[in-house]
Parts: sequence; structure tokens; C-alpha cells
Amino acid sequence: MAVLQAVANEPCGLAELCSRTGLPRATAHRLAVGLEVHRLLRRDSDGRWRPGAALAELAGGAVDPLLEAATTVLPKLRDITGESVQLYRRDGMQRLCIATAEPPSGLRDTVPVGTALSMFAGSGAKVLAAWSDPATQRAVLAEAVYGERTLMEVRRRGWAQSVAERESGVASVSAPVKDAQGQVVAAISVSGPIDRMGRRPGARWAADLLAAAEALQNRL
Repeated sequence: MAVLQAVANEPCGLAELCSRTGLPRATAHRLAVGLEVHRLLRRDSDGRWRPGAALAELAGGAVDPLLEAATTVLPKLRDITGESVQLYRRDGMQRLCIATAEPPSGLRDTVPVGTALSMFAGSGAKVLAAWSDPATQRAVLAEAVYGERTLMEVRRRGWAQSVAERESGVASVSAPVKDAQGQVVAAISVSGPIDRMGRRPGARWAADLLAAAEALQNRL
């Protein structure tokens, strides 16, 4: 518990972990690595430990305000757009789909809850990368199909789009979701066939997407 609490608010390396917990170096390392194996901790590209995805999974019986808000907001956005809607959280060098709302019929871009996608392509990846820490950004940009200029543009206008980037024939547009402290905690996305979304999906759906992101933020 001391190790988990030490990284809860701010990631840290081994020396910082020893300082915060008062544990001997060998003990702190052994415990942190064990927690990492069980996904209770994770290490970013900078080598520092952060809370892992399994913590959220173990807290499944608890109410997640973001997921609770998503049950109302995502279906409304789906009904407005007629397309698939997803909510993503970053987990290290991946983004996890944590909630969806799918159209009842027709051709659609289905991403099941729990799906892990890379941070190297797609509008959701761009949003999460644009507001991630510098070390993560550098690691992502080393392999991404987009560049630093793209992330600057995403931060400037407040949303991202992609066309046939993550998957052939699919277009998407995404926006950041922020918590009460103004930190980006998720990306909300609308995705569907290019034939319907068009090659400039942001021009069509960005306003509705930003309104949905604001609705999620208000509920947080």
C-alpha cells in the first residue's frame, strides 16, 4: 500500500520511491516490480512507475464518475451523429476503449470495450498524445504516423481527426475530456465509414463532439 500510495499522485523512479516510502532500495524495487507484473503499477517510457490499469479493474464495484456520465452522454452523441461513439483512456503506450455506444444497424466501426489500440494512429491517439507528458510524447512520435506539428494543431483547435489512419475505410474525430483540475483524462471519439463521415469529419462533427466532451466534464 505504501508503494501504491507513493505513486498515486505523481510518478516516480526507484530513488524517489525509496525516499517516499522509507523502504530499502532492494525491497522497494521488488515490491514495485511485483505490482507491475500484476498491472497494479506500470512504467512509462521514462522508466517511472505510475498507477496501472488493474487498479481500475479491481475497483469495478465502485462507481467511476466518467463511466457513469458516459452512459448518458455517449448514446446522445450516437443518436446525433448516427455513428459509433467511443471513450478512450491512455494506459502507457496504448489507449483502452472503456465505453461505447453503437448504432443499432448498418455498417459501423465497432470497437469493443476493453480493446487496446496503439497510440501511433487515429484521432483518439492524437488527442491523448497531445496532452500527455513530454516523455510519452517523444516515445509516441518516434513511431506515430503523425508528427509534433499535428499535436500542436490538435491542442490549438481542441480536437483531432483521422481518415484511413488506424483502419482502411474508417474516419474519426476525437476531443479531450478533462477532469475538475483541467487534466485530460480521456478522449471521446466518433468513428464510421469514410463514405458517411467524409474526408473532413471534424468539419461535420467537431461542434457536437466538443459539446459531448463538455457534458462529460460537467458531470465530473
